[in-house]
Amino acid sequence: MMTDTEFDIFLVAAPGTETALRDEAREKGFKSPQILPGGVTVQGTWGEVWRANLHLRGAARVLARIGEIRAFHLAQLDKRARKFPWGDVLRPDVPVKVEVTTNKKSKIYHAGAAIQRFEKAITEELGAPISNEAEVRIKVRIDDNLCIISIDTSGEALHKRGHKPAVGKAPMRENLAAMFLRQCDYDGKEPVVDPMCGSGTFVIEAAEIAMGLIPGRSRSFAFEQLANFDEAAWQQMRSAGQGAETELRFYGSDRNAGVIDSTITNAERAGVDGCTVFTHQAVSDLMPPEGQPGLVIVNPPYGARIGNKKLLYALYGALGKTLNTRFSGWRVGIITSEPGLAKATGLPFLPTGAPVAHGGIKIRLFQTAPLP
Repeated sequence: MMTDTEFDIFLVAAPGTETALRDEAREKGFKSPQILPGGVTVQGTWGEVWRANLHLRGAARVLARIGEIRAFHLAQLDKRARKFPWGDVLRPDVPVKVEVTTNKKSKIYHAGAAIQRFEKAITEELGAPISNEAEVRIKVRIDDNLCIISIDTSGEALHKRGHKPAVGKAPMRENLAAMFLRQCDYDGKEPVVDPMCGSGTFVIEAAEIAMGLIPGRSRSFAFEQLANFDEAAWQQMRSAGQGAETELRFYGSDRNAGVIDSTITNAERAGVDGCTVFTHQAVSDLMPPEGQPGLVIVNPPYGARIGNKKLLYALYGALGKTLNTRFSGWRVGIITSEPGLAKATGLPFLPTGAPVAHGGIKIRLFQTAPLP
């Protein structure tokens, strides 16, 4: 039951990646991308909702705005929520969870009371069960007495691509890695090296981009459980753009031998094992691969979790020395929370961009022009 009616689609972004996500949405042909607090809004139909989930590397979630209700008190909310056309989108046999955020600008400022009204309306008018574990989630934002109703069409967060079972201690999320690659002007036409690759996120994302592989190809989405889902149209969309071979190679190394075995498995599951090379080695042993220069991108350890800061300064210094002396013509991107550690590399960094929230801390991309 697909319609041609366009509505607001909100692409949730990790704080600090909104500009990169807007640029990606524009590049992928989404209509009218605009930055809003917490993400990017575009205009589109349900087909564009599916496409956003399937194709966008930088989005954390895709929310579809399905309507709004004006309500000044709970009795009014109860009445109007019952009249809302839930059956246009929700199925009576699929569990639902309702989440509400509100503020003091609205007369309904108790989120729990609002959740009860919406849940009651959905169960009593449509018949759908309510469950805290439901993959289908209704998200209501009450602002200035207007209840803006959206549905989370993604289910699990989109950084979970569905083909990476093994992750390291402090993994870089795939959507963050994709946006950092974009900020480094990576377009899939040059080799990439990550000398502290961990579970291989940067290398695998870069290889997928070069091969034209769709990020959401290995997983399912919450929108597949909605009343307006069209299985045949979805399978047609999903089967397009399954990628092609590339002559480029993508290199990851790590001093932890155990990590490398699982990283090779991750690359195999992602279908990029033919163009990725993973080795067990220290940063000081890193040599540039033969052929054209490209991008070195690395997310070294930082912060208190790792322990002794003096050791980290030595590590960053060794990384900088290796890159400065051996990687002429290569661009470098280093992600860290500590400007002092970045400075310890001695690399000629360009001005930094906005900080990005990651695991409760603020990290930044420090990048260079091609090294002399």
